Amino acid sequence: MAAARIAGAATLLSVILPALCAAFSRKLSVELNPGSSSRPPGGDLLHIRALGDNDTLHFLFCSRGAPTLLLVHTNLTSSYVKVNWTLFLSANSSGGLRVEPESGVTGSVALVFTRLLEYRDLNQTGEAAFDAFPPYRLDEVAWSPMTPSGAAARLCGALAGGSVCLDLSAFESEGRAALWPRLLHTANSSQLALRLDGLAARSAGSRFLLELRTLSGAAPLDAVHIRRSIDDEFTPSIFKASEWTSGSDESPAEGRGFVFWKRVAYRRAAPTPEDAVPCRHSEPRPGSGRGSAEVSGLARAFFGADRGDSGLNLSFGLAGEPFYNATAFLSWTVAVGVGRPPADAFSPLVAAVMAAGLGAPLLILLTGGVYVAARKRSASPPGYRPVN
Repeated sequence: MAAARIAGAATLLSVILPALCAAFSRKLSVELNPGSSSRPPGGDLLHIRALGDNDTLHFLFCSRGAPTLLLVHTNLTSSYVKVNWTLFLSANSSGGLRVEPESGVTGSVALVFTRLLEYRDLNQTGEAAFDAFPPYRLDEVAWSPMTPSGAAARLCGALAGGSVCLDLSAFESEGRAALWPRLLHTANSSQLALRLDGLAARSAGSRFLLELRTLSGAAPLDAVHIRRSIDDEFTPSIFKASEWTSGSDESPAEGRGFVFWKRVAYRRAAPTPEDAVPCRHSEPRPGSGRGSAEVSGLARAFFGADRGDSGLNLSFGLAGEPFYNATAFLSWTVAVGVGRPPADAFSPLVAAVMAAGLGAPLLILLTGGVYVAARKRSASPPGYRPVN
């Protein structure tokens, strides 16, 4: 009976909780190269407008120069993106892209994929040390035209005899990606999946690092907080996630940006737990912002050349792990959003299992105690009877 009640409660939770999570949603619309009648030279600009009940979130993904994802949050439902293509295409001008009206902008954050670094790890230390090859600058990759499909798009370029691809996804409501690491997402976040496929490694023991830079309209993203969880239901054996946020603020206000990822990558397109690759990051370091503005057309157009940025390196593979050469494939997923980073909680299934694991022994003890007390009572000698 107790097991049936627990199962029934779990079923009820599995129905109620998704309905509650889906209460907040956005209406998405997609436009490629807004305001331009043809594909601009040098790369595409994808705009996904996410309309809420009383605000709007603009996702802008650009392949002009280094691939860049920009999120702009406004407290208006009438805000829109305005592109001055003459300024946008100029290598020395800023202000080519604005979100109007500017008074409604509450926050913005941009993530720039600047360089891919390869290093030789023949001593199996997992450290780049000084044996690194010349880096691949991602602003020099010839990116193919974007291929949007709904609120998603793929960007690919040829690199080192193989390909590097970025898959963007925006979302109407809360949910979870179908592919590992199955990151949780909300209507206030997007996801980018990086894939290195078939690159010709320059040594027998090659590993890769990815250089990332962020710019923000508010406080710079200058700290990475580690979040721990005992629940690895959706990402087996991975108990840590990284949140790149502003300073010591682990609960960002509305409109403030974040970058979030699970500390794992995968060696195969259809991975198993054995294909997991641990990843580490360096501490964020501030920069002048000119590096991002020089390599990213979108960063320059929106933030200008004088906005300070922050950067870090992300390394894939630790000592003792197989090298990139083992499968010639690597995938890693990152979420970019505004507000509070999505946090994993125990699912109804895990909660039901925990309830069963803790409740069943208590129920047995209680039932056993009642049974023993009843037996003792029934076995007690009858009370004193007077003799006539």
